[in-house]
Amino acid sequence: MIGARNRELLALVPVSLLLTAGFTAVFIERDEVLSNLSLTYGAIFLGLCLATHVVLRFTLPHADPYLFPLFAVLACFGLVMIYRIDEELAREQAQWFVVGLILFAVTIVTLRDYRVLERYRYTIAAVGLALLLLPRLPGIGQQVNGAYLAVKLGPLSFQPAEFAKIAIIIFLASYLRDTRQLLVIGARRFAGITLPPPKYLGPLLAVWGAAMAMLFVIQDIGSSLMFFGGFLAVLYVATDRLSFALVGLAMFAVGSRVLYELRPTIGSRVDAWLHPFDTRLYEADGGSFQLAQSLFAQADGGVFGQGFGQALLDDGLLPAAQTDLIYAVITNELGLLGASAVICTYLLAVQRGFKIATLARDSFSKLLATGLTAVFALQVFVIVGGVTKVIPLTGVTLPFISYGGSSIVANFVLLALLLLVSDRARREI
Repeated sequence: MIGARNRELLALVPVSLLLTAGFTAVFIERDEVLSNLSLTYGAIFLGLCLATHVVLRFTLPHADPYLFPLFAVLACFGLVMIYRIDEELAREQAQWFVVGLILFAVTIVTLRDYRVLERYRYTIAAVGLALLLLPRLPGIGQQVNGAYLAVKLGPLSFQPAEFAKIAIIIFLASYLRDTRQLLVIGARRFAGITLPPPKYLGPLLAVWGAAMAMLFVIQDIGSSLMFFGGFLAVLYVATDRLSFALVGLAMFAVGSRVLYELRPTIGSRVDAWLHPFDTRLYEADGGSFQLAQSLFAQADGGVFGQGFGQALLDDGLLPAAQTDLIYAVITNELGLLGASAVICTYLLAVQRGFKIATLARDSFSKLLATGLTAVFALQVFVIVGGVTKVIPLTGVTLPFISYGGSSIVANFVLLALLLLVSDRARREI
């Protein structure tokens, strides 16, 4: 029988071949010739993955064998797509990929007993909230399309929300482990809905208030939905009460509606979502041009796509192609089949994450794995949903595929935490 780490090793080989094939396709499209450079890139990628695999083999021998290869597939897909868009950006993304792998290894080596995080839950929560507020600080905060998501320190720019999501989930997992029974004991039914006791509604109201405050401050619906959705997932698993999550969703909807009336930026995002082809909105600054062009590009891709290098990226016809609209580029060039392959890879990664949560023996581990997997899944839903007009378009990145150093580094930390939980859970079986 093949061991877990050997299965992981075997899975990394086709991932590297996929990256080699992707770069080969790009080179053929550009120069109509084969290049040894694609083999070099594939070998470097395989070498980095093998080095990470060695770390996992000696530190987490029982961890899930499929999660790292799935994340590697997404990363190699992102590197190829970004290289096709801009070679310089792809080199920067590759550097951040290496930084992410280093931080991934450091997290695993230094945090073998991740349960120590429970002792510092309030400190971690404070750090997470501070990170969310950084983009509004004068001098360093950056506003992009009306939303405050990025911080610029000299030549370095990053999105603090990518790291804040991990801190908030760690706090919620630890807090609800201790208080979940208080939310269930004494619960009453009203109009067919189970409600927690009024005196224990504090945590739900506090997190709802934080989500609304974040929506008001950074003016981005997607980030607020991602954080609050992660909280509801952890709350549901902690209490086993679906009604609590439904009440939370209703509260979020009401709060979002109120802020829609108060914040013009949020209102313009929603209007662009509802009427992307309205001429007035299409031509307005910060209007529906980006979303409309995304829909045109996806429709043009058809089932099989237009092929590598065929997306109309010049002259701003598909703006923010390497970040917000990279899924539209994928759909245009690889068609419905290529886009579906990307979504299926995400679904498999999410399935492995939730399986880790079901295998975990202690409450904190179970809630931590659930929360981390939920925010990862919601991040994918928020950006893909925005690009496909399911929800208003936001500035959230597509994990491991969109260009962005903070995103890829933070998600490697998220992966490290999931594998730490997995190793402990599978070791105890």
